Amino acid sequence: MKYSSHIRILAFLFLILSILSCQSDDSPVSYEKGSNQYTNIWIHEQMKKYYYWNEDLPVLTNLSLGPKEYFQKLLKTDDVYSYALHPELPETVPQSLRQKFGFDVSFMQYEGRVYGVILYTLYDSPAKNNGLFRGQLITKVDDVELNLSNYDNIYKSMRGAGQLNLQIVSYSAQSGFSKAKQVSLLQGFSFSQPVFHQVITENKIKIGYVEIPHFDVGQANLFSQIFQELKNQQIKELVLDLRYNGGGDISSATALSIILAPNIKSGDLFIQFEGNENGGIVKQSFQQSLESNESSVSFDALRNVHPNIQKLYVLCSKRTASASEIIINNLKPFMEVITIGEKTVGKDVAGFPIEDDRLLGKRGWILYPSIYKLFNSRHEGDYSKGINPLVNRDELQNPEIFPLGNHSEVLLKTAINTMSENTEKVKNTVSKSLPLSKNYTDVDPLLVTP
Repeated sequence: MKYSSHIRILAFLFLILSILSCQSDDSPVSYEKGSNQYTNIWIHEQMKKYYYWNEDLPVLTNLSLGPKEYFQKLLKTDDVYSYALHPELPETVPQSLRQKFGFDVSFMQYEGRVYGVILYTLYDSPAKNNGLFRGQLITKVDDVELNLSNYDNIYKSMRGAGQLNLQIVSYSAQSGFSKAKQVSLLQGFSFSQPVFHQVITENKIKIGYVEIPHFDVGQANLFSQIFQELKNQQIKELVLDLRYNGGGDISSATALSIILAPNIKSGDLFIQFEGNENGGIVKQSFQQSLESNESSVSFDALRNVHPNIQKLYVLCSKRTASASEIIINNLKPFMEVITIGEKTVGKDVAGFPIEDDRLLGKRGWILYPSIYKLFNSRHEGDYSKGINPLVNRDELQNPEIFPLGNHSEVLLKTAINTMSENTEKVKNTVSKSLPLSKNYTDVDPLLVTP
């Protein structure tokens, strides 16, 4: 009897231990707040809910990875637009020459030498304030001369630098190369940029030219003023220069579209956002898209400054992205859009920031995942490989690069010739554009209201 009782007691204890063991195995693991594991579990949860390609998320068991690296490993292979940053960790913020110094470059080969071509400089930026301007040529960076084997790596190092020492020359067909000069730049800030506009008269036809470097929040009022002036001058054609516009605020882009499109109504469908099974499909009219982030200017006020145009000439490049591509794709159902230049970036996704606010009094990681694919009113989109221009032109076909808005500038001249159906062939293409091994385009996240 005693032996049997001992057996029952041991069996009972074994059962209790087994139950406790099972409960322990099944209970969620608790990680220290603020640790990589704590953050990465949150990242995976958000991506599973919001990410457009959430069904393809890999199973990552190594939660000890740094959050930025962990986030990158979750992304679809060809998703180059989603990113994560921490506001208190500067090294996690995307790097660019435009952001740091207020300019960007491309590269070309001319007479056996490699040059960095300054494409543009932002107003009141370190670059502009130190005398840099479009068309200047970089021959050396930190005393290293550019050549075919190093220009790609030099560009990469320039983007990550806090200071740049450049050797600069200028070129004109009349006088050739200027004497080299040294320019040193320290990292700084550039703020809202002016929108340049003018009226060009060609063959007695008035042509409006508008160059927009970025779609800032609240630009509807500015666009209204500019196009009232162009309308008063009775323009008949319009050239919109978006070649260096990496995107920005969707409401400002919508405001511009409302001004440009002929014969539209406030309730006409403008844009469609297609998400995963959680996000569904969101359709917005012109008015709804405008009011998502703009309340100071009405649809009717914008329509009142519509100029007498039926088609739109858009100058584009491999730096034209995001909200700029919406202008091209989403106006096509309403008017003829003639694109001139190079294939655009191909950012056909949008999203909104997702911030980890679980730690009181401390800011956490912020995710910018691709949440929606973009389509126009005819459900045309899927331009992830870029939008091909109707008229293909390389603006770096000669070492003399004219200012934006100059009648001799390659893309603007092509647009004017296209208007008059002038089929003049490009002459004297003597320089060659050089590609970069990676797409370093400065693309702004296209943000929508969640």
